[in-house]
Amino acid sequence: MTGDGTAHTGGRTGVRTARPAGRRALLVELPDAERTAAFHAEVLRRRAAGGLPPVEEIVPGARTVLLDGVPDPEALARRIAGWEVPPVADDTGDAVEIPVRYDGPDLADVAALWGVGPEEVGALHGSHTYRVAFCGFAPGFGYLTGLPPHLHVPRRSTPRTRVPAGAVALAGPYSAVYPRATPGGWQLIGTMPDPRPLWDPAREPAALLTPGTRVRFVTVGGTTAAGTTTGGAAAGADTTTGGSAAAGAGPEAGA
Repeated sequence: MTGDGTAHTGGRTGVRTARPAGRRALLVELPDAERTAAFHAEVLRRRAAGGLPPVEEIVPGARTVLLDGVPDPEALARRIAGWEVPPVADDTGDAVEIPVRYDGPDLADVAALWGVGPEEVGALHGSHTYRVAFCGFAPGFGYLTGLPPHLHVPRRSTPRTRVPAGAVALAGPYSAVYPRATPGGWQLIGTMPDPRPLWDPAREPAALLTPGTRVRFVTVGGTTAAGTTTGGAAAGADTTTGGSAAAGAGPEAGA
């Protein structure tokens, strides 16, 4: 541990750094999304087993995990340095199923980037199981990992001024579903017909997609290249034009 209370460790999960964040918090920095997910899962496991000192809040990010409300951050940093953290098992936990019509206005652009026809995008996207890496941008907005690298797509060069609630979107390594209408720059490939379950303040937790949750996308209705479904027009579909499919800011910057 350095003079400023920062601890570095290696081991099975690669280098991670733990540093105090204020007087009662510890920020753990990790090298990639997979190791971040594994560390977050290990923190939750140890807390459930009673093997973690009191922590008021655990907040994962793209490459960090914040442990807030820690009585002694430096002592916890030393303790974490000795942890062996196994990878997250892909088949652990029940999966939340998200119904989706693959009718988004960027379906053809994404199909071109993937080298397939628009009618194949839904089958490809829905063939993977995703995991909520972290939440942010808007209440109920989860950043889902699990899309293989060859299917990663850039953000739009020009964001839309309005993305409708329920839009199923891609950017970089992430998939997401917009829980409310907001501006956004992700590629829109589909629609969740009823997005209200994504964020329900009367429920505990209010967010349907919490960090660590496994997610599957289940196709409802057919898909056409024109961005409509065989069962009818997509509810709330937004065809506001913006930039074409081109590299933009990294998806971690927002949505």
